[in-house]
Amino acid sequence: MSTILNSVLLMVQGIEPSNTDAYAQATDAAVQHLSVWDLCLKGGFIMIPLALMAIISIYVFVERFLAIKAAAKEDNLFMVKIKDYIVDGEIEAARTLCRRTDTPYARLIDKGISRIGRPTADVQVAIENVGNLEIARLEKGFPWLATTAAGAPMLGFLGTVTGMVQAFFALASAGGSANISILANGIYEALTTTVGGLIVGIIALFAYNYLVARINSVMTQLEAKTLEFMDLLNEPIK
Repeated sequence: MSTILNSVLLMVQGIEPSNTDAYAQATDAAVQHLSVWDLCLKGGFIMIPLALMAIISIYVFVERFLAIKAAAKEDNLFMVKIKDYIVDGEIEAARTLCRRTDTPYARLIDKGISRIGRPTADVQVAIENVGNLEIARLEKGFPWLATTAAGAPMLGFLGTVTGMVQAFFALASAGGSANISILANGIYEALTTTVGGLIVGIIALFAYNYLVARINSVMTQLEAKTLEFMDLLNEPIK
């Protein structure tokens, strides 16, 4: 099938298949392709910051993914044990359980337990403050992903613009010997940076949105634990 297509393309270009040498050379040119590595090398110096942005973004995503996964780990019996300890008046045992669990919601509950005896509003504010700090800690590195998602395509476009300027300058400098191949080579090399910038930006954008969704899930978990703890404190003494 590819041979037939090549023959049709060559005939359109005015090359007869019977002309063996011309046919062979044109066929080789038709099947030429660039590897990804060659394409990256032709992108110029702009590909270096794009590569660095991609590497750092991947590192941030993996590191934050593992941190958020650990934070979202839930012990279904945790609140049951906390309730039993508080009802029995074993406050220190409850706090020890919170420290041993070592999750964001456990630190929230630990702060709430440390405020037992104070007005309910004070306990609520203390828990919310710890929750805000926990979320901020989990969102470390998010600004980098957001910046990469927005900046990488712009950086790639900058490389394309500068590359186009160089391509047209080369065409003008060629004078009478100028031909379309000089311009074509410069254009496809310039467009390489746009491709690279879009790839890096899209990867960073999807990574950022995925992590944000995971953070929202953790926030929902923290809110549920907070409400459960506040209900526990407000239960009437039997």
